[in-house]
Parts: sequence; structure tokens; C-alpha cells
Amino acid sequence: MSNNLQSSYQNPTATTGVNLSQPDLTKFPPRSPRIRLGGYVQLPRLIDKARAVVAGKAGDFHYNCPIDQKFFTFTGLNPDAFLEQIKAGKSDSEILAYVQANVKHHPSAIAAWSTWFEQLTPTPPDTRAFFNDIHRKNAPQREDIATWFDWLDLDDYVTYGGRP
Repeated sequence: MSNNLQSSYQNPTATTGVNLSQPDLTKFPPRSPRIRLGGYVQLPRLIDKARAVVAGKAGDFHYNCPIDQKFFTFTGLNPDAFLEQIKAGKSDSEILAYVQANVKHHPSAIAAWSTWFEQLTPTPPDTRAFFNDIHRKNAPQREDIATWFDWLDLDDYVTYGGRP
């Protein structure tokens, strides 16, 4: 392993300036909800938000928000128990092992749920209005923003300085 690669491996902030074990969501967004861990969409983002809450650096992000609750409903995991795993300083792999030990869904069910979740659109009038409000604020010209994941990715991008 090269010295540069080894130093960045030992120090998660060496190349990116982002400490992945304690993300500062006041400076950087959490991972995209589309990123999967163990087949689950939203799980890496949920981990980032939980770690930021524990570190006191969640900014405007909320742990166990309605999007997070969809993960907890599907898995049957308790959000408080999940947060305790985060507080114990567990890595992504260790968190995935915790999820897999406590959730007995077949991989095909996880894949189907992740596909469904990735394509979820706002439907009740109150969530549709909220969705449309932020969409209009961030990028009214973007007609491709249809799902919650589209919306979250766009909102993260614009919030942290990107141009729509």
C-alpha cells in the first residue's frame, strides 16, 4: 500500500476533509439515499444522520424523520436501539451486521423494497405541497424531479452550494 493511500486509510479525513465516522452535516450532506448497503437504500444516509446527531453536528437534518421511518417500518428495527449501535461507534459493516442479525427479509424482498422506495413519490396533498415548495425554490426549471430521492439529492446539492 502506498504511503499516501495508507495514511488516508488510517485517517478518514486525509483526502476528503470529511470524517465519515462523525460527519458534520453543517458542512457536508449525508450520503445520497440511493446508495445501498446490504441492498438497502437509505441505510448509509440514515447512518450518516445518526452519527451526526451523536456528534452534535446534524445541522438541519433530523434522525428518524418520515423517510427514515420507512426504513424502520420495513425492517422492524427500533430507532432508539439503532441509535445505540451508532453511539457504540460501530462501522458501516458492523451496523449492517446488526441489521442483518435482526431483520429476516430475503434479499429479493430487500431488493423489491429498495426499488419501491427509490421510486416513491409524494402523494398526500400536504407532502406534495411541501415537495413542490422546495422543488420550486431549488430548481423550478427541473422537470425530472419526481421522487423523494430526486428531491433529496437536489436539495442536498443546492443547500451545499451547487447550482441547479
